[in-house]
Order: sequence, then C-alpha cells, then structure tokens
Amino acid sequence: MIVVDTNILAYLYLPGDRTAAAEALLEQDPEWAAPTLWRSEFRNILAGYMRRKAVTFDQACSLQREAESLLAGAEFEVDSSAVLELVRDSDCSAYDCEFIALAIKLNTKLVTVDKKLLREFPTRAIALAAR
Repeated sequence: MIVVDTNILAYLYLPGDRTAAAEALLEQDPEWAAPTLWRSEFRNILAGYMRRKAVTFDQACSLQREAESLLAGAEFEVDSSAVLELVRDSDCSAYDCEFIALAIKLNTKLVTVDKKLLREFPTRAIALAAR
C-alpha cells in the first residue's frame, strides 16, 4: 500500500502529461490510500476543470465516483496533533502534512510530485517519476 496525494489521482483521471506515469503506478502498486481530505481537494480540481469547460458536470460527477471507488476502504482520518507536529517541523501546509501523517501512520511512502514535500520529507515522500 502507498499513500498518494490528490494530484496523483488527478493525473490518473484527467488526461495530461503525467497520466501514463499515474497509470503505471496503479498497475505496479494498486493499493492506494489517502486521508479523507483528498475528496475535497479532488472536488476542487474538478471545479476548476468545469469552470474552464474542460469537463461537464456529469463528467466531473463520474470522475469523482470513480476516484471514490478506487479509494474505497483506504481513506483514513489522521491525528491532528501528528499533522500539526509535521507542520511545526517543516515548511509544508497542514493539507500536505495530512498525507505525510498518513504515510507515517501506515508505515509506507507518499507518492507525490510536490517539490516541497519531496524536499521536506525525503525519507517518506517519493516522486511519481521515481517509481
């Protein structure tokens, strides 16, 4: 099992430059996990796509359902003090630290393309391309 940040999910479901890498990651390690925060972040990404007319409302709803199905049973709450401790000791947002906190909780890695997360947590965060 790996923790994936919301951008990895977006790359998987919204075609672009990193879609092939996200698909390869899913094939290599199909057990993905995320903090429940991912749902709001993914909805926000979909909102941007709808506003730019890149996806319709129905497509956005379908993509949200697909992503929720992929992560069914692998969404986790994280301890607030653990998140705040990570924030205190890094230059990352509380949102980003939720993903790191979950990776620590599950004793696994976070797959991301976020340069700040990769820099601040080099033993826990790994780059999508590095897999």
